[in-house]
Amino acid sequence: MRKLPPLSLYLHIPWCVQKCPYCDFNSHALKGEVPHDDYVAHLLADLDADIPLTAGRRIETIFIGGGTPSLLSAHAMQTLLDGVRARLPVSADAEITMEANPGTVEADRFSGYQRAGVNRISIGVQSFSAEKLERLGRIHGPQEAKRAAQLATGLGLRSFNLDLMHGLPDQTLEQALDDLRQAIALNPPHLSWYQLTIEPNTLFASRTPVLPDDDALWDIFEQGDQLLTAAGYQQYETSAYAKPGYQCQHNINYWRFGDYLGVGCGAHGKLTQPDGRILRTVKTKHPRGYMQGRYLDKQYQVVNDELPFEFFMNRFRLLEAAPREEFAIYTGLEESTIRPQLDQAINSGYLLETDTHWQITEKGKLFLNSLLELFLSE
Repeated sequence: MRKLPPLSLYLHIPWCVQKCPYCDFNSHALKGEVPHDDYVAHLLADLDADIPLTAGRRIETIFIGGGTPSLLSAHAMQTLLDGVRARLPVSADAEITMEANPGTVEADRFSGYQRAGVNRISIGVQSFSAEKLERLGRIHGPQEAKRAAQLATGLGLRSFNLDLMHGLPDQTLEQALDDLRQAIALNPPHLSWYQLTIEPNTLFASRTPVLPDDDALWDIFEQGDQLLTAAGYQQYETSAYAKPGYQCQHNINYWRFGDYLGVGCGAHGKLTQPDGRILRTVKTKHPRGYMQGRYLDKQYQVVNDELPFEFFMNRFRLLEAAPREEFAIYTGLEESTIRPQLDQAINSGYLLETDTHWQITEKGKLFLNSLLELFLSE
């Protein structure tokens, strides 16, 4: 029997107060009240259907994403996490993260989430500029963002993250760095700092704003990276920085090609079976269909030809060296099956290889797509 990778749980809450023009996540503007109790009941029924795919493993991390999970009442969150713990073994020191928007933050609700078991909060700040927040369709202001971060600090959580974007419409280098300085001043243990990209089927795709050019984006990244490093943050993933010991364990499990249950509207799962098959699950996207009990949209097996690309597409998002033995453990394939591609990557200067590890080079980071294309099936 194959050694199975660690197992995480992702729970999706699909509603937002309003849809942001850059967002391509499965989120739906709220019409009326959140159906708190009904939706939680459906989440737990969806989880019940997936339990046979877990092979008896315990949950190591939980991530509650959206949408805006902080629209869910503290009582509903308690029912949800109690229901998870009643159905599956959850690690005693599991990292349990919930996304929250500053505009939906209330002190009593935050402490209620904490009582339910949430020990890490990810706050969607995006910018500290009122003008930029308005362009991004955000419903909070700079002061609410700061208040939310201060609140998270005061709760004594295990950790909290601030989400920040750069490369915003008409954003100058100084404006981008000013956002970073204000975030650093709030002393979050973790900072996600990522570039705005225009995604298909969003409002920004149909009415594209003027974004900084490639040279400006490089200056923002280079100087921002220096600011973060000087403040004691270490980059460990393409767009994530953390103080030592505060990396997001849930996301690390994704990037190490670990397994995860995806529960809720539009959630995706990846589950390795004891016989070596790797299954992917996709749940019904729209809340209407989902809440009629039609949870599973599709389930399929990842074919062997696609596994090398899937493994490295995840693994090379992390800056840490990748243990060579994990390729065989997590894909069930021998390293010899990808030897020609590895040699090509090494000869191209994208990858360094030791007896035990692979390490992506600076050139490999710059030409990541070219590196990954080597592992695409014919």
